[in-house]
Amino acid sequence: MRMSWKLGRIAGIDVYLHFTLLLLALWGLLQGGIDSILLVAAVFGCVLLHEFGHALTARRFGIETEDITLYPIGGVARLRRLPRSPGAELLITLAGPAVNFAIAAALFCVGFAGVVLGVWSVLPGFEFLQMLMIVNLVLGLFNLIPAFPMDGGRILRALLSGWLGRLRATEIAAGIGRALAIVFGVVSLLQGDLLRVGLATFVYFAATAELASVGLEERRRATMGPQDAGIWTAPPGYRWVRVGNGTWQLAPIVVTTRDSGPIRWI
Repeated sequence: MRMSWKLGRIAGIDVYLHFTLLLLALWGLLQGGIDSILLVAAVFGCVLLHEFGHALTARRFGIETEDITLYPIGGVARLRRLPRSPGAELLITLAGPAVNFAIAAALFCVGFAGVVLGVWSVLPGFEFLQMLMIVNLVLGLFNLIPAFPMDGGRILRALLSGWLGRLRATEIAAGIGRALAIVFGVVSLLQGDLLRVGLATFVYFAATAELASVGLEERRRATMGPQDAGIWTAPPGYRWVRVGNGTWQLAPIVVTTRDSGPIRWI
């Protein structure tokens, strides 16, 4: 976060801007002038709304968001924890692309109303809003690619988790993400597009990091009891004991003394 500037706090969530985004704005200024700057600003405004879609939906499931940071490649919302329920993860993930599709639909309705009323052609900003609508459609569809680190990878994991387990589902989604990144990177390298090569590299390592994180989490949970994981609290006088095959059950706490038989604390 040291290389990011805080823009403010919205809905109780800190919003940061990474310094490399300013380089993108400078590049846009050199390429297309002020119009490009306005388009870039509008696009990242939509990206911010996308991330708030994730964050506010997560809040409905009791999961708070540490912060949101805007990068040249998009935005990142850091949730304090990830939902283990496939249904919750599915809804939280879908909320982001849904925001982009809602923005695109709203812009389409504005444009359609302008055409019907016959005033659209004389109003300024027609091409700007049209481009913004297309960008939101692309953002929504791109994020639905079923591979990490895109939202589609999380959607795929949520759909597969109940059937294959969280770790195996993550392996599949991360594997697709890395395979696509390699293909995309090789094609971009042959075309001499170093920017897209960098994007492919980021996708590859982000998918790898997600798989490593989930693998570590699953190994940690395998050695924890329900009370350690904070899942269940044993009632007074009882404790959780492992009975095999990942199954736990309640057992009474027994204390022995010299003068009497077993005493069960209830």
